Amino acid sequence: MLDLTQNRPDLPPEIARRRTFAIISHPDAGKTTLTEKFLLYGGAIQMAGQVRAKGEARRTRSDFMQMEKDRGISVSASAMSFDFGKFRFNLVDTPGHSDFSEDTYRTLTAVDAAIMVIDGAKGVESQTQKLFEVCRLRDLPILTFCNKMDRESRDTFDIIDEIQENLAIDVTPASWPIGVGRDFIGCYDMLNDRLELMDRADRNKVAESIQIDGLDDPKLAEHVPEHLVEQLREEVEMARELLPKLDPQAVLEGHMTPIWFGSAINSFGVKELMDGIGTYGPEPQPQSAEPRQIAPEETKVSGFVFKVQANMDPKHRDRVAFVRMASGHFKRGMKLTHVRTKKPMAVSNPVLFLASDRELAEEAWAGDIIGIPNHGQLRIGDTLTEGEALRVSGIPSFAPELLQNCRAGDPMKAKHLEKALMQFAEEGAAKVFKPAFGSGFIVGVVGALQFEVLGSRIELEYGLPVRFEPSQFTSARWVNGPRDAVEAFTAANKQHIAHDHDGDVVYLTRLQWDIDRVERDYPDITLTATKEMMA
Repeated sequence: MLDLTQNRPDLPPEIARRRTFAIISHPDAGKTTLTEKFLLYGGAIQMAGQVRAKGEARRTRSDFMQMEKDRGISVSASAMSFDFGKFRFNLVDTPGHSDFSEDTYRTLTAVDAAIMVIDGAKGVESQTQKLFEVCRLRDLPILTFCNKMDRESRDTFDIIDEIQENLAIDVTPASWPIGVGRDFIGCYDMLNDRLELMDRADRNKVAESIQIDGLDDPKLAEHVPEHLVEQLREEVEMARELLPKLDPQAVLEGHMTPIWFGSAINSFGVKELMDGIGTYGPEPQPQSAEPRQIAPEETKVSGFVFKVQANMDPKHRDRVAFVRMASGHFKRGMKLTHVRTKKPMAVSNPVLFLASDRELAEEAWAGDIIGIPNHGQLRIGDTLTEGEALRVSGIPSFAPELLQNCRAGDPMKAKHLEKALMQFAEEGAAKVFKPAFGSGFIVGVVGALQFEVLGSRIELEYGLPVRFEPSQFTSARWVNGPRDAVEAFTAANKQHIAHDHDGDVVYLTRLQWDIDRVERDYPDITLTATKEMMA
């Protein structure tokens, strides 16, 4: 992510109206519900689904994999595009569960800002903190939504203090809650001097908005109970004295986060947050690349793959590469250069997403996210250009924290298993290692839930029951160094050596002692826990 303070040229209007952002949160803070309401306000869906669907309530639109529908959690990042007022929103919904954090990390390389959702009763939770640190590494602007204010929640000042202390970022209130829990009736919009009142009876109804002239306006008493009016006046006065004023530039630089309060399930506070994304969120930003950065206003088209999703439609064993457009104005049918293979690629069936619904994308601009159906040519980290050999940088791959041996239930299906595992490795769903010594595969993941997801997907999508068994190894490191040193090291440590799906050499370890021994005995060899996915 680059410095937003630089004097950059004005962007073409179509690019300038793009807002590309991800939503980050701890599990169950209400992220998927908020995503649904964004789509509802953007006119993309008629009735919001609920995460744990009952009877006629719709299945949540952004959770489309079978396991996500069964469990009510997001395990795979979905991309959605829709218009809101004069803006074009490109929203990436990320997994909240920590077992899928690598998918989330890669997603954050493809967006220009993040919406942080926190639960009003729980404040800043561990996963939120981790994801926030990732945003900070990339200097991503962050806008905050404090959700579930219609339930018992903590004191507003406590919530703001906790964000400021735990995340070391200035917080400025864009709205202020009126009452909490059962007494919660709405918010005072501090940026526009308006009352926003919630309708508990109709969850999909837009909040009633009443323009007032300051907190001494007699209209206030007509809509807010007397005891809450006094409390609101006191709290807003304190907030204005103690908390920093909104500084749009500080927001763009990632030093300040505006916070909105609301209840996503009641559709409350969502429209104000969306207005805030349009007003204070960044336009498409330049992209780090080798040998030079890519500016969005360049006329030549470029984009990069940040995610691959296989079998989005089980009826058509397909694979879709999610591509963030980095520059230019793309038109369907264009021939682009696949930089890694140096081969031309006609992009004739690109798609725009509304979760599992897709439509043909006739065009796309810098900032947009499109899907390119393919048969495995495109991998995470690949760059597409109109000819120039640019390689987008900064898309990471992490060493797994859990390793297990994977075997097919039927030994005759070993080849099928290899194909399935390689596909999931290219998708980034797991690390797959082929040991130099012995047969079979070792699968590495960040969290135990991923083994469950992988097993169910292999069975569902390939009709192949598999079993995971404990491995003698506990972690993996990529091996780097001069070629002759790597070859000598590999020959001397065959029982610890494997190759990943890219063919890169990996050192499998049982104990920290193994890593210490390599550092001591092989000074030319470096073992790393991350690898950059760059074509």
